[in-house]
Amino acid sequence: MEILRLFVIALMPNLKVLLITVLGSFLAMKRFDLLSETAISNMNTLVYFVFSPALACSSLASTMTLRGLITLWFMPFCIVLTVVVGTALGWLLVKITKVPYHLKGLVLGCCAVGNLGNLPLMVVPAICREKSNPFGDETVCYKNGMAYASLSLALASILVWSFAYNIVRIYSPKEICNEEKVDQITQNPTFASESEKKVIQYLKMLSKWSNLKLVFPPTLIGAVIGLIIGVVPQFRNLIVSGNAPLYVIQDSIIMIGNACLPAMTILVGANLLEGLKGDRVKFSLIFGIIIIRNIALPVLGVATVKGAVHFGFIHHDPLYEFVLLLQFALPPAVAISTSTQLFGSGKGECSIIMLATYSFAAVSLTLWCTFFIWLVL
Repeated sequence: MEILRLFVIALMPNLKVLLITVLGSFLAMKRFDLLSETAISNMNTLVYFVFSPALACSSLASTMTLRGLITLWFMPFCIVLTVVVGTALGWLLVKITKVPYHLKGLVLGCCAVGNLGNLPLMVVPAICREKSNPFGDETVCYKNGMAYASLSLALASILVWSFAYNIVRIYSPKEICNEEKVDQITQNPTFASESEKKVIQYLKMLSKWSNLKLVFPPTLIGAVIGLIIGVVPQFRNLIVSGNAPLYVIQDSIIMIGNACLPAMTILVGANLLEGLKGDRVKFSLIFGIIIIRNIALPVLGVATVKGAVHFGFIHHDPLYEFVLLLQFALPPAVAISTSTQLFGSGKGECSIIMLATYSFAAVSLTLWCTFFIWLVL
């Protein structure tokens, strides 16, 4: 009966995510014509430039302090570990299944970075709100859970938009064409005049600045700003606290950021619909990503977190341990789908991969959450 109760607690948040995802699929159907290809592209742009940076900034500014950041040092280590191991396993999968060049970035990104932003922010607070939640007082659980999930979101934003995003970009045909154009411009005028050489140098400089801006995307900038506001007392008192003179700024950013999670989850549903229209990805590739993200990494997570508790690297906190374990068992980050939409590379294949991995995660994540809750109590 205890396991059944934990299963129900773990099931509810995943059902919420599933319902919003199904809504996105319905809205994208031609019968309703509410999420056309143009609308999906525009929503992806809004998520990338507006919603995601606002959510990262407001969440960190509200919940993170310098003391909390120091206390939670093991979370960045765990997230980086998932990325390193996931990338290594993804590279092996690419070699074994002989993935086409333009899909290598997509496969590596799906294996490397999980949905560290959306799912923890939806799963953890939802579990805390359950009447029979296993982590104690609802208010304390919710406050601490939001702090843990917000840090996870911020770290995910940094890794997704600086690592996975750029992996997809590097292997996209559009990026290859741009690099070839720059090379042609800079290499062809052999007998150029002095003024022409200055123009060529200026083009090279613009190319470097363009790549630099791609390394520091909007969500990463939002996360850094939110972190600075949260850990610097002067900024926190000026913007975040209830009596802060500029609290209206924080409140506005929170309102904008709140649109990120439903928007991204609806986009997942819309993109999943594309996965039903064709079969253009090897079964072995999909199976490999599922094994990496839903079996190999969760097992690694159990060994890492329980080992850290055993050797005293982190203090025993069931909720904190649960969030750490949850980060190892998540399906691929939905922002990878956004990246393929922005670059126009591997959109159909990404839809199929997302459809398969999220369909499997609907069951596996519930089972892992049940096991994780039982393990940490």
